[in-house]
Amino acid sequence: MASPATPIPREALRVVPASAERWPDVVTLLGGDGDRGCWCQSWRGPTAGSAAFGHAPPSGNRAALEAQVHEGTFAPGVVAYVDGSPVGWCGLGPRRAMSRLMRSRTIPLVDDVAVWSIGCFVVRVGFRRRGVARALLEGAVAYARSMGAPAVEAYPIDPGGSRISTSFAFVGFTTTFEAAGFRRIVETGARSAGLPRWLMRLDLA
Repeated sequence: MASPATPIPREALRVVPASAERWPDVVTLLGGDGDRGCWCQSWRGPTAGSAAFGHAPPSGNRAALEAQVHEGTFAPGVVAYVDGSPVGWCGLGPRRAMSRLMRSRTIPLVDDVAVWSIGCFVVRVGFRRRGVARALLEGAVAYARSMGAPAVEAYPIDPGGSRISTSFAFVGFTTTFEAAGFRRIVETGARSAGLPRWLMRLDLA
């Protein structure tokens, strides 16, 4: 395999919605902590007693995402592939479908536009810092556009020139979103790695 520092050509990366037949690949990407992982439910959980808060069986989050992939009206994320192997995930969906995000005290609703929200990125070890996150972002925006979203929001960290541990990079970086045309709307009350997170938006309509 090429050095982890070697960028992957964009044409070698394929990004597609997480459809039912791709569920095994989603498990490969998100199942590192077994059934106890977040499984992209931290903003989707309906209440503080939901699986996302650890008040449900260990498999609750996995089961919730599996149902969303198989039965939902939209794909809850997109998957990136290199040579047929899954290498990255980006979770997204209509903000109105993310009940905890709608009630967030730190990430505000700035208007009544029916935005889609990007929640997280997961990139496999060996493929990080090689352009996978950028490809996932492009794919997420393209999917939201295809579903009629008028705009896409995200809530990344502003690293301020600091090198951030990958454990905190799951929300993305402002620089990545700015390069994709997103604009800063407001600094939120949310923090990750002690750094501010910005509400950023890309208008599609």
